[in-house]
Amino acid sequence: MNLKTIAFLLLNIKLCFGVQIQSITGKTIDLDNNADLGSVLITNTKTNTTTTSESNGFFLVKEPGIYSFKKNGYLEKQIELKADQNYIIQLSLNPSFLEEVIVEASHIPKTLKKATSSISLISKKNIELSNNINVVSALNRAPGVFMQTGALNTNRITIRGIGSRNLFGTSKIRAYLNDIPLTNGSGETNIEDLELGTISRLEIHKGAVSSIYGAGLGGTIELFPEKPKFEGTILSNEFTIGSFGLIKNLTNLNLSNQKIGFNAVYSNTQSNGYRDNNTYNRQTLTLSSNYFIDDNNQLFLLASLINLKAFIPSALNEEDFLNNPRSAAFTWNRAMGFEDYNRGVFGISWTHKYPNETKHITSVFASFRDAYEPRPFNILQEDTFATGLRSRLLGYTKLFGILTKWTLGGELFRDTYEHKTFENLYEDFPSGTGSIGGDQLSDFKERRSYYNVFFETNHEISDKTTLSIGLNLNETSYRLKDFFPVSEENQDQSGNFKFKNILSPKLGVSYQLSKNISTFVNTSHGFSPISLEETLLPDGQINTSLQPETGWDFEIGTRGSLAENRLQFNFSIYRLAIKNLLVSRRTSQDQFIGINAGKTRHDGLEASLNYNLISTQNFNLNVTTNFSLNNYKFKEFIDNENNFSNNDLTGVPSEVFNAIIDFNSEFGFYGNLNFQHVGQIPITDSNSLYSESYNITNYRIGFRKNLNKNLKINVFTGLNNIFDRQYASQVLINAVGFGGRQPRYYYPGNPINYYCGINLKYAFQ
Repeated sequence: MNLKTIAFLLLNIKLCFGVQIQSITGKTIDLDNNADLGSVLITNTKTNTTTTSESNGFFLVKEPGIYSFKKNGYLEKQIELKADQNYIIQLSLNPSFLEEVIVEASHIPKTLKKATSSISLISKKNIELSNNINVVSALNRAPGVFMQTGALNTNRITIRGIGSRNLFGTSKIRAYLNDIPLTNGSGETNIEDLELGTISRLEIHKGAVSSIYGAGLGGTIELFPEKPKFEGTILSNEFTIGSFGLIKNLTNLNLSNQKIGFNAVYSNTQSNGYRDNNTYNRQTLTLSSNYFIDDNNQLFLLASLINLKAFIPSALNEEDFLNNPRSAAFTWNRAMGFEDYNRGVFGISWTHKYPNETKHITSVFASFRDAYEPRPFNILQEDTFATGLRSRLLGYTKLFGILTKWTLGGELFRDTYEHKTFENLYEDFPSGTGSIGGDQLSDFKERRSYYNVFFETNHEISDKTTLSIGLNLNETSYRLKDFFPVSEENQDQSGNFKFKNILSPKLGVSYQLSKNISTFVNTSHGFSPISLEETLLPDGQINTSLQPETGWDFEIGTRGSLAENRLQFNFSIYRLAIKNLLVSRRTSQDQFIGINAGKTRHDGLEASLNYNLISTQNFNLNVTTNFSLNNYKFKEFIDNENNFSNNDLTGVPSEVFNAIIDFNSEFGFYGNLNFQHVGQIPITDSNSLYSESYNITNYRIGFRKNLNKNLKINVFTGLNNIFDRQYASQVLINAVGFGGRQPRYYYPGNPINYYCGINLKYAFQ
């Protein structure tokens, strides 16, 4: 007889006989991903009586009082439970003990220690180790992940070297915001404009191991938005100022009762920037709502709106980088180039549980982006609208006495991308005028669509061994319509492009060497789609002979904890072998063509350690280190008459090392010191030019205190690049100089800079 049945019988006894039975029921879930948390120890702090939640998170206690909720991997929580109430108890992950945290790598909830692949968890605490302006610091502390940032609106993310050859922005890496794709139909991903204060957690799946998310070569970044807290009405406001005219305000309102939670976050971020033509202004509004209809049905709604206008200083040549790093590229400064856009992301997710414990999750989503971008060579106007659906079943079956957890589903995605270009006549007007639109140069409409069908199973072969098998089927297609009048100079570029179906399998095994130490091995297949622009030849025709990049990933690793869980470690080695390497060959300032030029091999080692050096009631001191050693090579690479085989892969550092010391005290003082080393980065395919390695040190200190039962205060300040090192925070590979100018390879990093702020949080009773 389970707890739900007992609760039902108690309710009927009360109704039929008038017996006063104080029944208190509820459910324990992960605050970030809403995963059910079973085996939560629930203790009455007065009587010390205990019970535990079921595997589906359901619990029942018999008397009111203050109860503690405790589970390995999560922070302990105390809450007062009142008679005849039903509660949703949300537990936050414990950054110092992640091995027991429930991860959603395959939509089959499992603890991190049983995962069959490398997963990096970035908690809210990890995000808050730095300033909350940009996600770059948090991502770069995840081994195998490297984010370059030329400006707040100019970034490129690589995972294990994948995406390094994309010249502008992030490509070949998929990202999802609570099941909503942040990757467009051409495989390009943009997460840096999302408000970091609305993100509670990131899960990074490295390599082509996440078959349910399209088997992307680089991997998948899952962003979990800040969920509504079922703790009544909470209002908070954070105000930050800093170097280069930084001003940011973040306001958060949380409303809830026992079934419905609502969260609204508004932010306004402004900065003049370190460089010329570097002004940044962004406003965001994020709304989310959790509605637990009953024990078997749940709705989650999400809406994110972004308005951004950011000027673009662009890259510098070596001379300007060394001697005048504050300057903007001459043509970009003269044209006063910028990007100005509105972006929206919307989604609704419904979760239904059937009586046999099978779960059905369906998400419907839509997004749009309207943009205007004056560049020195033309003015680009863009309009994108996307819609899609993700649906899957999750169930449990016993096969030959072996517990098998499985998920089966699919994803449909379609977006329409309209883009026009116009002449930029800035050179015909006095300096300081900026960009002026002229005659139209092009007019295109693209329809881009794909579907993924996926199946994955986890077989609990024994208490120690888990076998994971996955399969993804993808089909991607493009349709291009050229509306610009045909002439001798302008050929009709209309046409269709459709890839063959790509089937990507994966196989992984994890084994518990002991209670706290596990090892894993996996192999998986993945691919990266080709953008429609890369398929266009100089004569305007579509190159149907192009093949998408495909590859196999092989990995072995171990994770666990020692010294009574005070020391956590992760270690893995991998090889990613890619064929049909896609190279973007530049034919003009704003035109590229794609060619399949060979193979690459990505060999790497990743390690991380987290040691709780001091742990007392009054003081905690943690030391965290992580290291990535990258040996990425062009196995075969022939471009025209140039043979770059066996050269280092461009755009990726040889090694990255991070070390963090952070402390928290019972008196309210906290802080951290963060050191990062980044190795040399090959800038040209010939390996004739490398960026210099660099070391950056940052710190943050603060004081937080409960002023009374309702009001909390958090005051903080920080200093970035405290030794004022000059370095290139982003490089542009294989840059070409036009008009006799030197190639512009370097984006200067910010010199020493500060920030400080105050956060006030009030909980209404």
